[in-house]
Amino acid sequence: MSGNLLVMSDLGPDEVTAILDLAEAASPRRVLEGAGAALVFEKPSARTRNAAEMAVVRLGGHPVTIRGEEVGFDERESVEDVAMTLSSYHRLIGARVGSHSTLERIAASIAAHGREVPTVNLLSDLEHPSQALADLLTIRQCFGKIEGRSVAFIGDGNNVARSLAYGCALQGAAFRIASPEGYALGEADVAGVRALGGEIELFERPVDAAAGADVLYTDVWISMGEESDAARKRAAFGGYTIDEHLLEDASDDAIVLHCLPAHRGEEIAAEVIDGPRSRIWLQAENRMHALVGAFAHLLGGGR
Repeated sequence: MSGNLLVMSDLGPDEVTAILDLAEAASPRRVLEGAGAALVFEKPSARTRNAAEMAVVRLGGHPVTIRGEEVGFDERESVEDVAMTLSSYHRLIGARVGSHSTLERIAASIAAHGREVPTVNLLSDLEHPSQALADLLTIRQCFGKIEGRSVAFIGDGNNVARSLAYGCALQGAAFRIASPEGYALGEADVAGVRALGGEIELFERPVDAAAGADVLYTDVWISMGEESDAARKRAAFGGYTIDEHLLEDASDDAIVLHCLPAHRGEEIAAEVIDGPRSRIWLQAENRMHALVGAFAHLLGGGR
């Protein structure tokens, strides 16, 4: 692998399995003992910040959370200068950014100077790999294995859906997605998933994606930064709610996942998110465990 985790395809199938194994280790190696980890957040965060900070603590390190305005990428300082400063102090850099290119520039700057400080994507406009790892961990815990299972994503072909599609390909699960016209995953992603040997199907009707699925998954319709487009998106996504009727079309032992925050009554019905099929709070907890696994793997904790 590249030494970084910017997109899910930076990992191979065995590496994803190794991360999930490390995530479940009772006493992970304290690979950050006495070291710092810089966690930069250009966007607000609840689960990711808490999960990342506690993952660093579990690995023996000291998390330093930095707000976007404190570094001011390309305003106060260039991305490259920030990267070199932070990599002088820290053993690992995690960042939640607006533009994926910021992560690529951080990683490239560190590599160009010969420093072995991994960069981890804590969310970008392109992908959300730490979320996908938590999702895969949850599926494995609920079903015993991921291979052979089917995941139906109901909603926007966004960064969360993209990472999960690649993650399913890397672990042998079939991925289906139902999206309104204009919001589907692009042809490049479909080709990329299939190039990894993954099974992916695109639908327009939620019922077609949900039929017999082991996992129903959704995300908010309006993400951070899309507030001005809220009315148009709500109109487009009408009928894309995971409710009890849609759940009836899934397999008898299907579970429901949501990356949160949730808007009950929009993308998911209250009786589903709070119902017996929901594994959303296990999934939320697994954000921390998945980052323990990812950080440990990148820092050689599996060796």
